[in-house]
Order: sequence, then C-alpha cells, then structure tokens
Amino acid sequence: MKKLLASTVLAAGLMGFAGAAQAASHSECGRVTVANMNWQSAEVLAQIDKIILAEGYGCEVELVPGDTMPTLTSMTEKKEPDVAPEAWINSMRDVLDKAVEEGKLVYASESLSEGGVEGWWIPKYLADANPDIKSINDALARPDLFPDPEDPAKGVVHNCPAGWNCQITTGNLFTAYGAEDKGFRLLDTGSAAGLDGSIAKAYSREEGWLGYYWAPTSILGKYEMVKLDHGVEHDKEHWEACTAVLDCADPKPNAWAKSEVYTVVTKDFADRAGPAMDYLKARSWENQTVNVLLAWMTDNQATGEEGAEYFIKNNEDIWTEWVSDEVAAKVKKGMM
Repeated sequence: MKKLLASTVLAAGLMGFAGAAQAASHSECGRVTVANMNWQSAEVLAQIDKIILAEGYGCEVELVPGDTMPTLTSMTEKKEPDVAPEAWINSMRDVLDKAVEEGKLVYASESLSEGGVEGWWIPKYLADANPDIKSINDALARPDLFPDPEDPAKGVVHNCPAGWNCQITTGNLFTAYGAEDKGFRLLDTGSAAGLDGSIAKAYSREEGWLGYYWAPTSILGKYEMVKLDHGVEHDKEHWEACTAVLDCADPKPNAWAKSEVYTVVTKDFADRAGPAMDYLKARSWENQTVNVLLAWMTDNQATGEEGAEYFIKNNEDIWTEWVSDEVAAKVKKGMM
C-alpha cells in the first residue's frame, strides 16, 4: 500500500513538473510590443501577429502606434517596440544593416515576399485583348486604346496623387519615354481617391486605362491589373539624381526599385522569443493575398482587427504553413 501511495505521489509530481514545463514553454516569449503601422496592410498584419502570438505562443501582446522611420529608429536606440511587422526598409537600409551587424536588430522574414511594387499598369482585360502590349513603350504606341476624355484623338497617362513623390517620378518618366510626342497627355488625378476612382470607372465600362499604381493595395485586389515592363533595369544613380527630382532637365527611362519589406525585431526579443521567433521568420505572404484581403476590408469597412480575424478563419491554407500543427490547433481553438 505504501509503495502504491509513493508511486502515485511520484507520478503526480512528475505530471506537475511536466505541466509547469509546458506552461513555461507556452509563455516564454512573455510581453511583446508590436508596431501597428498607420497603413492598411501593415495594420492587418500587426493584428494577425497579435492573434497568432497570443493564442499560439502565449505571448502577452501589446500593439503600439508606429510609422517607418520613428519605429525603426526607436527599435535601434531604445529597443522598443519589439517587432515591426511590415517595415519598408529601402530608405533606411544602410542604418538598419549597421544595427543588425552591431547586434541591435534582426531581420526575421521578408514579410512581403515580392516586396512592394510600383509602376505603370493597364487592366488585365485590355492586356488579354492586346497580348502584344507588354511594356510602357508598347502601350505608348497605342494612344487609341487609352483615349483622353477631353480629346479622344489623344491618350492619357494617369499620374500619381498631388504631393506624393511618385507624382514627380511619373512626370519625369512621362518625359523620358517621350509620351507627349507619342500623342499622350499626363492626367492629374488630384488625390488617391481620384486615382482609385479612375480605375473603378474604367473597369465598370471596360475602357482603356494607363497610369501609375502600386501594390499591395485593395484596388489591385478588386480590379486585376497588369504591370508593364519598363524596358530597362533600375538605375539607382540616375533615379536619385534625376528621376526622383522635380523638373529634372533630362530624365531617362528608368524602373522603380523593388521596395524591400521585412519584419524587423530587436535582438533582445529574438533572443528570448523562443518558438515565437520561428513564426516571425516563416511568416511571409504574396502581394495578391494581401490585395484580396485589403479589398475585402475596404468593401466591408473592416478594421485591421476584423480583417485579421477574417484572414485567420478563411485562409488556413496560408497561415498554417507559418506555424506547427500544435500552434495552429491553439490558434483555431482561440478563435472559436
């Protein structure tokens, strides 16, 4: 009887130890601050991270307001916040690379696997009907496909919204490709809403449309567009000296650089995150996935939190690839 009692006590003790170890493992990432950047794709990604880190890894997650330069500077100098889910790093690449070398920051995943994309686009239905149009020069050879509402004998290129840097670059590229001599006018869309509205209007009528846009965005999730080839590679030196400079006298054809978009974490968090860091290293998605999600959010006037919940519930085939089966089960249970 005494042996049985001793065995029972020992077993209970071992079970208690195992349970404590499991609980410690579950919560080892502890408190984590995640930057909630002030644009739609970054906002929903921060909310997705909050759900998966909290439900799947037992982290105590706090979202804090963020923007690219202030957030990344604070992470480098003050070790806060712990995570920047969608950091567009091109403008700070040298500074960030140095911080990584010094052991202050860590690049986790390339959160947008294709990077941010900018360029001149046409509707897919027009590209399908005109398979010979693959480049900017191809499109500019056909002003009849992109008629100017004020003068149908001419074509139009829709410019970037006023006040945005892409208004300068698009204007310089309009000159560089000789668009005016080829029968085109550069159309000022006035605002982001005006640019979006011009695409929506063209789609509703299945008319030609040519102009600047970028991804990932809700518009490209709702209206399928094809990016035109620039015919040249990105020339960084000319871009900085001319393409991106207002009233450059002699712009040459150029291409936008791929905008590198990474999840950046502090080295302190990377060292203590445990399995949660494996998730942040694996979590990467394609622009079209983001486009479709943003389109749903826009159509439903959904918040980032609502968009994250919708994504988790409707895209298991994507996010379960980022985590183990055990973590996926915990996240699903937590969302019930």
